[in-house]
Amino acid sequence: MRRPFALIAGILLVGTCALPASAADGDEGFTIKDPRITESSGLAASRQHPGIYWTHNDQDKGAYLYAVDSGTGETVATITMTGVGTPRDVEAISMGPNNELWVGDIGDNDGVQWPYVWIYRLPEPKNLKDQTIRATQYVVKYSDGTRDAESMAVHPKTGRVYLIDKQEEGGHLYEGPAELSPSGTNVFKPTVPVDLWATDAAFSPDGDTLAVRGYLGGIAYDWNGGELKRLERISVTLGTQGESATYTPDGTKLLLGSEGADSEVVANDAPGAAGSSDSSSGNGSSASSDDDDNGPAGDLKVGAVAVVVACVVLFGLRRLFRRG
Repeated sequence: MRRPFALIAGILLVGTCALPASAADGDEGFTIKDPRITESSGLAASRQHPGIYWTHNDQDKGAYLYAVDSGTGETVATITMTGVGTPRDVEAISMGPNNELWVGDIGDNDGVQWPYVWIYRLPEPKNLKDQTIRATQYVVKYSDGTRDAESMAVHPKTGRVYLIDKQEEGGHLYEGPAELSPSGTNVFKPTVPVDLWATDAAFSPDGDTLAVRGYLGGIAYDWNGGELKRLERISVTLGTQGESATYTPDGTKLLLGSEGADSEVVANDAPGAAGSSDSSSGNGSSASSDDDDNGPAGDLKVGAVAVVVACVVLFGLRRLFRRG
């Protein structure tokens, strides 16, 4: 770790004590209750099944996707993907045009050693039931060498796939070909910096905003045709291993999920909406790191709860930064 452990611990301790009281509120928030889902690493809102969110484990015993009902937190369908190899480190899921699910088997946190990673595409089923669906598998390489990534976003209008590599000091947005080829290698090229230790990303339903989250915070960007312009910060709940992000289908809420058994999915007002986090903006392609202040001042959670959460964070730091 280039950044001293004590500095990270101090940032998290201060951030926990200053967590806004409203951070866990929201009409669309829910708890994932399926005991099989202990490492939820991605989240995608269904457009044809209201209230349904797709998720997956980053390490699983098979190529599984889970449809979770946000009203109950229960899994209502399990999809087994065929036509793909054995998944290695599935980190992201996104809903593309035409109700197609895109799955990013893009993690590589064991020494950044994979010469290629995989992306899968499959139709979202019209009927929610346990079933097997054949997916298309795409081989992906980066033009500038191997990368560890956890963030994938598919533009809802063009269907183009974007990745963001996960680096402590900030990574880059990588753009894939206009159409991916299932028979060849798809080379993704860096375009603009993303100054965030990114763990997931999501486009707004209209494709105008790209929300990028990390462990300690997030940034919302004006998409601007891929020339990112910072809009505002995104507050995240500290004390959890923050892994996923998606918008509600109407674009009014940004849902942020985490790993662990009975993991919480927290709903925030979407960036730019009334009551959302601070609206400081900039004109550059990058923005301040997720170590910055994560939102406006407000009612603060203090006392015993904050101390307990801080202790949990400190003891969990080594695992948090070791695994995706």
